[in-house]
Amino acid sequence: MTSKSDSSSALSQPLWYARSPVPTPLGIAVHLGWLNGELSADGVAIRSLRDSAQHDHSSISDHTLAQSFRQGGSIPAIWARSNGARTRVIGLSWVDESQLILTLPATGIRSVAALRGRRIAIPRRRSDRIDIFRASALRGFVNALSLQGLTTRDVELVEIAARTLQSVETHNEATRAASPEGFNSRSLYAAEAAALLRGEVDAIYVKGSTGLEIAQLIGAQVVIDIGFHPEPRIRNNNGTPRPLTVNADVLAQHPDIVEGFLKLVVDAGEWARAHPDETADYVAQETASSVEWVHAAYGPNVHHHLGINLEPESIAALAEFKDFLHEWDCLEADFDVNDWIDPRPLNAVLQPALRKHA
Repeated sequence: MTSKSDSSSALSQPLWYARSPVPTPLGIAVHLGWLNGELSADGVAIRSLRDSAQHDHSSISDHTLAQSFRQGGSIPAIWARSNGARTRVIGLSWVDESQLILTLPATGIRSVAALRGRRIAIPRRRSDRIDIFRASALRGFVNALSLQGLTTRDVELVEIAARTLQSVETHNEATRAASPEGFNSRSLYAAEAAALLRGEVDAIYVKGSTGLEIAQLIGAQVVIDIGFHPEPRIRNNNGTPRPLTVNADVLAQHPDIVEGFLKLVVDAGEWARAHPDETADYVAQETASSVEWVHAAYGPNVHHHLGINLEPESIAALAEFKDFLHEWDCLEADFDVNDWIDPRPLNAVLQPALRKHA
């Protein structure tokens, strides 16, 4: 990473990054050893937040930690921006993932249309500042129901109390390495699955490799998988797209360092395209799943979808999801997504490549 001579001089502390335990180009860069916390040529260290004992790890989710980058689900990033966090989106990645509506064979539900009048599980973590899984489930059901002209008024929403993410955290180093956010992903859908098995609800929403494993574990039947639907708006949820954000002060004061970091992430996405098997292995480690579950959950060509972009379609999807969160009272205040995005770092990173292929 290169830097202007005066750029890093004002940085007396390292920069920090965090990622969610999902497929991201940032995660690939980490597994490749490109962001290992060593001093770069400009004297700046960029380190993983989970290696730090001095910070509250929740600060990276609500973006209260200065001098930080984050890539993961859009709900925490949008929520934080709505609450006044000084962040900027410098890139988006879109990795389609399995998004399942599950039921049990005994319910007789075989189609989305058959959900009319049935009980739909909506998890609730009242102690969490950001109730990610409630918002994701709502979005998943709203999108699925819309395919049959239905809305949430046509079903019964049943609130299911779930353990907070804090309560499933662990300090076991092996688990922390497998799950970058430091929690046991196997517990994420436990409350909904238990409610389904007890007959308290008729359908639940799960996603990703963990969701597929839960489906198999409880003998569930898939009503629909909207994660690979041909219409992007139906696939639009917390992970589609996933923003890469940076603290606004870091971007304003050290744009060259931000560009250097972003270039590593962009290059990691390009590396992934040429290394399908290694990429699947890295994603398996990132999600604490087997390679077989990775291919089932994210498709056989996941290595082709780890790029970074700010395409109009991706920005529009992020804005649409923000509007959904605001409509469902998941945000404190509304804001303009276009004002949140700063395309300059990505443009600077991509310009040399564009000139090369011109």
